[in-house]
Amino acid sequence: MSLRSPLSRVLNHGTARSGVSHWRSQRVSATALVPLSAWVVISLLALPTRNYALVSAWIASGLHPVLLALTILLAAWHAWLGLAVVIEDYVEQSLPKLLLLLLNAFANGLLAASGVYAVLRIALRSVA
Repeated sequence: MSLRSPLSRVLNHGTARSGVSHWRSQRVSATALVPLSAWVVISLLALPTRNYALVSAWIASGLHPVLLALTILLAAWHAWLGLAVVIEDYVEQSLPKLLLLLLNAFANGLLAASGVYAVLRIALRSVA
């Protein structure tokens, strides 16, 4: 028989408050993606034609490669956070959950790296 109260038995035995930073990160990334996504859509729709040469020139000019890379990185990070929450909430078995979380991290990392690589390749090709 324990003389400890039920509250004292559960204190420091859980993940209390660990989800707040995850929630905040997802909200910050979503808030940053709103103007960046609007900028990408409006800028591309404002182009007179959308052929490869014109879009490549647009990507390579001015601040566009930096903002596009930032948009790609934030979108991948936001997707990684959101899918991780869905996997953690709805997959119950440990091994499939771990494998899906690893696949999620790998896929979003690969998408981010390939997107930034594509932007840099187009931007630096026009300089050289």
